[in-house]
Amino acid sequence: MAGNVPLQQISAPIQTNSNTSEPKWLRFVLISIALIFLGIFLLLPLITIFIQAFDQGVKVYLAAITEPDALAAIKLTLLVAVIAVPLNAIFGVAAAWAVSKFQFKGKNLLITLIDLPFAVSPVIAGLVFVLLFSTHGLFGEWLFAHNIKIIFAVPGIVLATVFVTLPFVARELIPLMQAQGTSEEEASLTLGAGGWKTFWYVTLPNIKWGLLYGVILCNARAIGEFGAVSVVSGHIRGLTNTMPLHIEILYGEYRFAAAFAVATLMSILAIITLIIKSLLEWKTKKQLMNN
Repeated sequence: MAGNVPLQQISAPIQTNSNTSEPKWLRFVLISIALIFLGIFLLLPLITIFIQAFDQGVKVYLAAITEPDALAAIKLTLLVAVIAVPLNAIFGVAAAWAVSKFQFKGKNLLITLIDLPFAVSPVIAGLVFVLLFSTHGLFGEWLFAHNIKIIFAVPGIVLATVFVTLPFVARELIPLMQAQGTSEEEASLTLGAGGWKTFWYVTLPNIKWGLLYGVILCNARAIGEFGAVSVVSGHIRGLTNTMPLHIEILYGEYRFAAAFAVATLMSILAIITLIIKSLLEWKTKKQLMNN
């Protein structure tokens, strides 16, 4: 019984097994391997992009990123992201709320469908949209009769981008909202708040950092998407070329300095995304520690 345990035994410090901690040389080797790997496969290519971009001088660099086709590609990339990211944010919040807060038939099917873009190649996804919406596709005749163009146009690029980026927000919010449970929402409803008010003042503040994190990941993928967009775009200069497609065309024409110049813009966007992502992770950890 606890009352028969000597006081010295109760107050004795817990002995830790020093064998469970790795030796310094092993930690040094593991850290060195990680840093070398990151240096070779991440930092070195990134540095090379900027070196090659300015290889022929600042004047050539500025000309490459300000030519009409490059500006059109930049504008289209940002336009697609501005449309696709909010759509996926709305879907992600709704899907996560449904999965984590309610029990209903087809719940597992919904979760499987959310993960579908992770399992399907982006090229196959683009091909599916071609088979559906091209001139000879399933809905092709109806679209042609009503003068609606989806494939080889901006709507097709948006659809392909929405598809490949669909899971990011939902997959970030589902485990977060499941861990939070439903007690706060139930208390809010018990006190007389409606469903929308409960969401706005209870659910949304609890998931805001996870939502922003998912939006950032979704935005990064939307800007850098190549495979699905390549299939549905038609590679029309100045019209349906996004930044990744424009870089591919420049590289294929042996305009290496121009290709790397546009690539630096995407790299800068990626770096900004990484910084914001790190800040949100830090903010989330700080919030959890305060709670």
